[in-house]
Amino acid sequence: MIKLGYKAAAEQFAPGKLLGFSCLAEEVGFDSVFISDHFQPWKHVDGHAPFSLTWLGALGASTSRVVIGTSVLTPTFRYHPSIVAQAFATMGAMFPGRVVLGIGTGEGLNEVPSTGQPWPEFKERFARLREAVTLIRALWTQERVSFDGQYYKTEKATIYDRPDTPVPIYVAAAGALVARYAGRAAEGFICTSGKNPELYSETLLPKLAEGLAASEEPSRSYDRMIEIKVSFDTDKARALEDTRHWAALALTPEEKMAVEDPVEMQRLADALPLERAASRWIVSSDADEQVERIGYYVGLGFRNLVFHAPGPDQPRFLKLYGEHVLPRLRKRFG
Repeated sequence: MIKLGYKAAAEQFAPGKLLGFSCLAEEVGFDSVFISDHFQPWKHVDGHAPFSLTWLGALGASTSRVVIGTSVLTPTFRYHPSIVAQAFATMGAMFPGRVVLGIGTGEGLNEVPSTGQPWPEFKERFARLREAVTLIRALWTQERVSFDGQYYKTEKATIYDRPDTPVPIYVAAAGALVARYAGRAAEGFICTSGKNPELYSETLLPKLAEGLAASEEPSRSYDRMIEIKVSFDTDKARALEDTRHWAALALTPEEKMAVEDPVEMQRLADALPLERAASRWIVSSDADEQVERIGYYVGLGFRNLVFHAPGPDQPRFLKLYGEHVLPRLRKRFG
């Protein structure tokens, strides 16, 4: 059974508008809504960055069915892991069975401006993530947690309002080490579409499988989630032009990982030609073509598909996709 979700593009829209789009996503048949967690957006002019945890609470109260969560949050710099544990325990108690904590190692754009800390190398970021997960799980399952880690400490900490249904943790990965960790330690895995095919088939998914095999419960139910970048419209030229707002996604990790200023990020993105800006997206005016190209990721083993559309008219996208593409996907893939 596949799950079909909507990516709420927090970097592009004001929070009130975004909430309305997400409620519409539930109405037209999407199964989930995931929001990214940014302190700074990808661009300084016309960018947005609402506080994802406040926004998710409003979304949960405004909907009744969709699963909600972050894709992704970094529980290591701006947020002490105990605050993340408390926030998601509260949401899990209020919206049982509907909440997912999606996490990753982070980007300098979000963490440096808000903390003033220098952006560390990957080794430290990954170590912080692993320690944060250990602490979050302890706070969700134990009372009066005194934790003395390398990076985080608590003293007789208790989370009093916890959900009866545990909140699953999904880990986002773009490389081998974190993918293996996601398989070993998480309930789900997150990645994004439009990258080199060998990254999925030769690195991410094999390492994820290694991690699952090495985990305490290798046969457990496990969710493989992918954010798929789609630009769908009856006018293909419009669908192509819509991708321009998200040109930053076409920058390589080397080009953008250490960029800490949205003004500089916007400058780099605006310098890209439209063809490169569109390179991460499935751009089409044909619903069957959308299904065929999305099917590549289903064939790799992804069953949780979260669709990110770049255009300014999100209601138009949601209604078109809900009418023409979602039924075809469900008919073909179950």
